[in-house]
Amino acid sequence: MYSEIHNPRRWLLSAALKERATRSPDAPWLTDSEGASLSFGQAHTHSLRAAGFFERLGVRRADRVGVFMFNGCDFATAWMGLAHLAATTVFLNTELRATFLRHQLVDSALGCVVVDAELLGALADIADEVPDLRTVIVVGGPSSARLPERWQVLVWPDWAQQPDWDGPGPAPEDIACIMYTSGTSGPSKGVLMPHAHCALYGIGTIQCVELTAQDRYYVSLPLFHANGLLMQLGATLLAGIPAFVRRRFSASAWLADVREHGATVTNLLGATAGFIIHQPPSAQDREHSLRAVLTAPNLAQHEAAFRERFGVKDIVSGFGMTEVNIPIWGRIGRSVPGAAGWTHEQHFEVRIADPETDEALPPGQMGEILVRPKVPFGFMAGYFNAPAKTVEAWRNLWFHTGDAGTMREDGLVTFVDRIKDCIRRRGENISATEVEEVVAALPGIEEVAAYAVPSDVPGGEDEVMLALVPKAGATLDGAEILRIASGQLPRFAKPRFVKFVDALPKTATGKVQRAVLRKQGIEGALDVQQG
Repeated sequence: MYSEIHNPRRWLLSAALKERATRSPDAPWLTDSEGASLSFGQAHTHSLRAAGFFERLGVRRADRVGVFMFNGCDFATAWMGLAHLAATTVFLNTELRATFLRHQLVDSALGCVVVDAELLGALADIADEVPDLRTVIVVGGPSSARLPERWQVLVWPDWAQQPDWDGPGPAPEDIACIMYTSGTSGPSKGVLMPHAHCALYGIGTIQCVELTAQDRYYVSLPLFHANGLLMQLGATLLAGIPAFVRRRFSASAWLADVREHGATVTNLLGATAGFIIHQPPSAQDREHSLRAVLTAPNLAQHEAAFRERFGVKDIVSGFGMTEVNIPIWGRIGRSVPGAAGWTHEQHFEVRIADPETDEALPPGQMGEILVRPKVPFGFMAGYFNAPAKTVEAWRNLWFHTGDAGTMREDGLVTFVDRIKDCIRRRGENISATEVEEVVAALPGIEEVAAYAVPSDVPGGEDEVMLALVPKAGATLDGAEILRIASGQLPRFAKPRFVKFVDALPKTATGKVQRAVLRKQGIEGALDVQQG
């Protein structure tokens, strides 16, 4: 275990890697589904050389560099290299395309991006709209994408030829990374995440699932999100244990991976858990070493399946956000299906409050989940380029999650629903506004509202539905609209349902009443999955 795990002034994942590399350089750390592997010593050496590579490109402390990559050892090397350099990594969702990708590149003013060759075309398609982007570092290949002449295109380096970097490292308060998260209105916002904040995710995991030196983590969630990168991979750095990371989540490969790599712990989301449970039962379902699954939300039927079908002893849950870390965790041996868990009181305060007055509510009464930290820099430092949004979220000195929940007298918190107009699908938060911007740009559409309707996949959370108001005299084809829009949206944000309406329900101030649309359900809508 990292020797400074109880010292917030040393909450640095890069320091944890260095310590483990010094103690056990040959101990295995990371293996990926493409066949690459890193010991702790190799990971440290490679990341130091990556830091030197970035520095020679002109990257300095606090400079922002994009990482647009699939899970793997190269991802980890780029991440740790930028951490050593005290640069700020901007993690880009590999599903982003067109408007969504452009917004994040422009908002963060990225001049340099490390990109998987498979994703290079997505960058090239919007090259004219991202003038700050000048340097593109390509991992793997080849790629047939046509690239602008103004780009400096480099190949991810051969580590054996790079000198070690030996400059000063980051401080806990330095911004380690920016992760974009969707809000209720307007485009997605970049969350400024200090190094201490990033480390605290892993510290929470270690305490929640009681990690020991005998554990092995299976990581199938994307590393561009906090769950895969910080709750899981970060925890393995702090605990000094091995991890296997899959390039992309695969329900059909999940159990075989767990078995082959001797995994004892893994994390899932409600949607991914549902996909695994819907795999055909097998005589080998209990042939594995998995002792604990951390899943959120932890639906009762999912817990029953993992216990009874797969024989997993402990199913735990939690609640958190990119902004607030994980302030609520379940506990080994104290399963409460459907509930999130108890406040991580060592590091956070949690309150259930009246969403109108911010006054604390009595036990059992539903209100908004409010959070604040107890340790310095164990929380977001704000929203990038959005000071007003930061102040709004932090009003009355509590961070407002926008989520509804209840708290029992014993402190058990249950997430109930979202107060915000944010859609959650396949484990991703989707900004309704960003979907609406894409669809509204199509010909013949006067107005559009995107909103959530329940998924028919247990744990699949939401499906995206559109209500469209045609322009006068326009004849619209719902299937064609969905086809065109889907080509410009990330896979997780593609609408499933579309319905034509004469007008959108609005408040007296002109705000679309998505709650009214949700209540109307899918009756009369076109379902793209049914043709």
